[in-house]
Amino acid sequence: MNILVTGSKGQLGSELQELSAKGGRLQFYFYDLPELDITSHDLVDRLCQEHGINVIVNCAAYTAVDKAETDADTAYHVNRDGSAVLAACAKERNALLVHISTDYVFNGESWTPYRENDPASPRGVYGKSKWEGEERIRQIDPSSLIIRTSWLYSAYGVNFVKTMLRLGAEREMLSVVVDQIGTPTYAADLAAAIVAILHTCDPARHYRETYHYSNEGVASWYDFAAAIMEISGLPCKVLPIESADYPQVAPRPQFSVLNKSAIKHDWGVEIPNWRHSLAGLLNKINPPAVE
Repeated sequence: MNILVTGSKGQLGSELQELSAKGGRLQFYFYDLPELDITSHDLVDRLCQEHGINVIVNCAAYTAVDKAETDADTAYHVNRDGSAVLAACAKERNALLVHISTDYVFNGESWTPYRENDPASPRGVYGKSKWEGEERIRQIDPSSLIIRTSWLYSAYGVNFVKTMLRLGAEREMLSVVVDQIGTPTYAADLAAAIVAILHTCDPARHYRETYHYSNEGVASWYDFAAAIMEISGLPCKVLPIESADYPQVAPRPQFSVLNKSAIKHDWGVEIPNWRHSLAGLLNKINPPAVE
């Protein structure tokens, strides 16, 4: 199975690269800008032909949530139009498209974990552009698995965990919002789930499924930050504040916990608790000293 991974320098793409180094029957081809622009049909098609691609895993996205509010054209071009290009190329080759989407397709006004068929109602440009990307994939109708995730972090790239570690080492006190609820997701866990699915999927079957994947459990951003300080041993004190006290350009979902029953049922995916995965990453970044 020959797999094209777009956005290979991002958090999820980097974790997939790390997994691929361990070998196996899956043959990965990793690409990112400037070698691959997912909005170019010619580029995508050429790489698919060159490598005999059977699966496209789309990790590429415009993810600057606040910047998207004033850079909407770029956000839609990447998240909507790029998704359409990948869907078209996958369909032309009878290939499977695994597309990564986001909890931001929901408005966050529910207080029960979101299921895949709950109505989408994104509030900001980022969420709207990702939702329209999903819809373009469904309209073009290649074999596809759309996986929505939330609060992604890893050892790679810029993310909340690495920012908290830096600030926690510089400051004695931090204020973090307590009234936005979701679930942190370790990109390495999501990467492992994708690889497990690729090992068991049927290349001859036409998939048309949407799934949710985040780590197990529920947290506020305050809980997440406090756990980072606690597990890493940083003395920085974390104070809870309300969203109103920390204004941001783009609206955030107040509640975006994802129901993961479908992916567990259909693919037998085992999902770790968010604190367990966070501890694993922090030990990887700063392993405990051996006495």
